[in-house]
Formats: sequence, structure tokens, C-alpha cells
Amino acid sequence: MTARARILTLLAAVLALAAVAVTSVLHASARADRRDQPQAGGPRVSPGEVTLTAPGRMVFRNMAWGPHRDELTTVPSTDPAAPRTASGVKCLRFYAAAGTGVCLQSVHGPVSDTYRALILDAHLTERARYDVPGIPSRARVSPSGHFAAWTAFVGGDSYAGTDFSTRAAIVDVRTGKLTPTLETFHIIKDGHPYTSPDVNFWGITFAPDDRTFYATLATKGKPYLVRGDLTANTLTTIHQNVECPSLSPDGTRIAYKKRVPGAPKDAPWHLYVLNLRTMRETPLAEPRSVDDQAVWQNTSTLVYALPGDYGADLYSVPADGTGRAHRINTAAASPAYLA
Repeated sequence: MTARARILTLLAAVLALAAVAVTSVLHASARADRRDQPQAGGPRVSPGEVTLTAPGRMVFRNMAWGPHRDELTTVPSTDPAAPRTASGVKCLRFYAAAGTGVCLQSVHGPVSDTYRALILDAHLTERARYDVPGIPSRARVSPSGHFAAWTAFVGGDSYAGTDFSTRAAIVDVRTGKLTPTLETFHIIKDGHPYTSPDVNFWGITFAPDDRTFYATLATKGKPYLVRGDLTANTLTTIHQNVECPSLSPDGTRIAYKKRVPGAPKDAPWHLYVLNLRTMRETPLAEPRSVDDQAVWQNTSTLVYALPGDYGADLYSVPADGTGRAHRINTAAASPAYLA
């Protein structure tokens, strides 16, 4: 090949690479434009005031495409399909109780994203922030508003398999004292002290006494419901095959997802409710696999997310096993009902 031919070949290669780069930029720009445009036929969203002390409201993460994507928005609890009021505060996971909110966020960096937990007051003003060591997964606030909790994936990004690692943390929002991992608690399994290097915890839910909580403990490939004691720093197993527990407002029942035989490996769960007095399990009338920590709208109804066209939609189902599941809101996730 002559020198002139080599130069022409090199020039052609440079031009081809430049064309690819320009095309990629244009496609990325187009995607960004779509994200910034309100979705056609989607829910109406407009900016306004959002507080955590407005009884009869639901606050949740807005998943609709447009300028308010991922923002905390609010609607009346009795009319979840109503036009949404957006706060300007973006969260990947959210929960609130008694005027305290916890918001798990991503922080976009030049190389990779990092994550943090914000403790919010009733007006969504930041009170404190904490580093989160991985991808946010679950969030809860105690009924008193005195404690907040979150779970993050520090290895893997799904509960469906067994090759993942989680970190569950609890913070006293009054003092700022952080328990960065439940792995420092003493485990009592089947009535005996238990230690193992493979323990994982996730899905914290609080009782009203500011001492008791529940969570999932996984070890040796099996998940357990544990009852935690914030004063004694203990975790006691009380039932098997319980994931992402959610304590009812009256403290008598746990809603959870349970792995069922014969289900697909990537969608293995059905929703159940466990009576904490009798330990009787009730399957709920949701036939699909639910990978969420359900929320109690009241003592008789559960709300949870399922995949939707814009990420997630919210569904509700009776907590006693009767009735049927139905969609209550599109393009929404992480709901909290304000009392």
C-alpha cells in the first residue's frame, strides 16, 4: 500500500469514528429530550408544595416521563389518579411517617454513581445525610418518626438469586446515631446464639414502641423473619421464608413476599400475610410475582409496585386473601400514606 493509500484509509477510519460519535451524541440527546417531555396521555404533574403532615395524602416517587421524573409527588389517598403536585425533591426510594421522611438518592459522578440517604423534615428540608454503600433497595420510617432505615445492594442487584449482598442500616433521627449494619447485632436462631459469615439483612419495618422492628435474615440460602430489639441489640428468628416484611398499623400482622414452589427463578414470590399471634399464613389475591416491600394503606389494604411502561405502577389488594388486585396508579413507586 502506498503512503497516499494509507493516509486515505486512516482518514476514512477517523471519519467513520467521528460519525459514530456524533450519532451516539444525537441519540443520547434525543433520549434526554424524551425524558424532559411530559408523557403523552400520562398523569398530569405540576410543581407545588408537598409536606409530610397533610392527613389523607399519599406521597410517592413520580415515574412519569417529563421534568418531574423521580420527584416526590402527592395526591389525595382517596383519589390516587388525581393530578400530581411535584416537590422538586428526587428520590429512588422513599418513605415517611409522623413528619419524617427518608429519601434514597443517586449522586452522578464523572466515573460512577454514588448513593446517599437524606433525612427530611415535614417540609422536605434536609435534616441529615448519610452515605449508602450500594444501590438503594428499601426504605422505612418508624411510626413515631424517630427512626429511619434503609437497605442497599453492596453486591448484585436483585433478590431473585442467591449471589447478592445487602447492607441494612438504622438511624435515630433525633440524635443522628447510625447503626450502619445489622450484622453487629446478636442473632438468636431457633433458640440458640448463631454466627455465620454469610448473613444478609434487608427490609426493615418498625413497631410503634421505638424498640421493636422486623427484618429479613438470610443465611445458608434460606430467608427468615427476625424480630429485632434496638435496646438489647438482638435479632431473633420467628418464621421461615419471609422477605421484605411490612408490619400492619395495628402491629398484629406482617405482609411479605414468599418464595413459592414452581415459580420462575427470576420471579419467585407471591404476597402473603402472617398473623403474628397464630403464625398462620394467608396468601393474597395477587397472582403475579411481587418484588417490593408492600405498604399498608390501612389495616385492611396493601399497596405495592409492579413493573409498568414507565418503570412501575402501584396496585392494591385486600390483606385478608379475598377480592382481587387492581391498579390504582400508573408511573408511580415508593408510596407513603400520611395519617
